[in-house]
Order: sequence, then structure tokens, then C-alpha cells
Amino acid sequence: MAVDEGAVDLELDRAHPARMYDYFLGGTTNFPADREQAGRAMSVFPAVLVAARANRQFMHRSVRHLAELGMRQFLDVGTGIPTSPNLHEVAQRTAPEARVVYTDNDPIVLTHAQALLRSSPEGRTAYSQGDARDPEALLKSPELMDTLDLGRPVALSLIALLHFIPGERTAHEVVEYFKDVLPSGSTLTVSHVTSEFDPEAIARTVSTYKAAGSPVQARDREEFTRFFDGWELLEPGVTVTHRWRPDAEQDMYQVTDAEAACYAAVARKP
Repeated sequence: MAVDEGAVDLELDRAHPARMYDYFLGGTTNFPADREQAGRAMSVFPAVLVAARANRQFMHRSVRHLAELGMRQFLDVGTGIPTSPNLHEVAQRTAPEARVVYTDNDPIVLTHAQALLRSSPEGRTAYSQGDARDPEALLKSPELMDTLDLGRPVALSLIALLHFIPGERTAHEVVEYFKDVLPSGSTLTVSHVTSEFDPEAIARTVSTYKAAGSPVQARDREEFTRFFDGWELLEPGVTVTHRWRPDAEQDMYQVTDAEAACYAAVARKP
């Protein structure tokens, strides 16, 4: 996929959540406006670095677990800037034949799409420009249809995405559309910021994102759990990111729930 970077407005003069997240993860695809706004977020919620990395580690563990359970098709919506190991690297390390489609509506991700396409020889990886708020169009993209068979189970990932879709009905309607379309045996993986453990810090953090033009909506455990209505939660159910099936070598007690500040869960369609 060739990308004409000159034709893409990256809006480098304003902070963007994807580039702020890249900064929190120690990446280099961020610019002064992103670092300045990230600094503001860190000043009101110093644990944001911990939260971002706990969330990323949850993605790694959940993808590996699903691949071990036999999932061979993965759809990652709201991909963000590539940070290795990416989802396809984790999946194809366990199942080299796995097929992965990444989607995002952020032009900065489009410019880095080549980094997402380095698939294993046996598998296949594709990138599609798409918006989670229009799941019907997203699922009909040529890149997705050429890579995934929607008649077979798909592992859908909505990692740290839904809190950027404000309004209860909108976010839940997006998820319900995906849930209705995907076949039996498909899975849904979600992580989402919550203010239940440190309301004041998260409220201040939400305000910094809003000031940068990126509204964020934290949700409580009940609101989060509703995303999985009608599906079977995999063990350990709804929990905080660092407590979801921690690795044997991971000391999950080094991270507090208030620092992680995100709920996480994986469910399967009956």
C-alpha cells in the first residue's frame, strides 16, 4: 500500500489522542503539540503512563489467549499508531496462519500502514481506513472483505476506543451492530477508561482531552458490562486491565486499580 503523505493532513499543530498514546507508550511518532498535551494529562493523572502500558499488555495477553483457543481471524478497530509487537505479530506468533485486519479513521495511522502489513508467510494482514461510528461501511471495505470471511468466527478488538465515542446510545449501538453481524463463535475484546477508582483524577484527565478537542467519556462497571449483553464472558470476566489473566512472571500487584483505570473483558457469541 503506497501512501501519499503529502495528500494527508496530519494536523501536527494540534494534539491527537493516538499520538499522545504513542508518547505514553514510549514511541516516537508524536510531535510538540502531542507532548505538550500529554504533559498536561500526566500532571493531573501521573499514572497515565502506567494505565497506557497496562492496557497495551492486556491487548497482548488477550490476543495470545484467543489464538491459543483457536481464533484465526482478528479485526482490530481503532488500531492507533503501530507499536511493536502489534496485534498481528502476537496472533501470528501463536497461529502463523492467522488473518488480521486493522482499521482506523486517523490519517496518522494511514501514513504508518505499511508497518501493520508485515505478515507471517502463512498468514495475511491488511489495513482499511474506516470509522468505528459507521460499522456497516467498515465491514464492507474491500480490504476487509478480501482478508476475512465474515461467515466464520472473528475476534473483534475495541481496545481503548469506545471512551472516545461519547453518548451512551452511540457507543452501545456501535457495539451492538458488530455483535449482530458477527457469527456464532466470534469474540469481543474491550478495554475502557473508568473513573470508579479515582474520580477526581480521571475527571481532570477527561477535561484535558476535551480541551484538546477529543471528548472522552468514562464509564462505570455496569455501563461497561452492558457492551457484552447476550454474550458469554470468558474468565475472569469483567476486571481491570492488569488483572485479566496476568502472565506468570507479571506481578499484577505492582499496579493498582486506580493506576490502571480501565476495565477489560473478553466475551464469546453463543
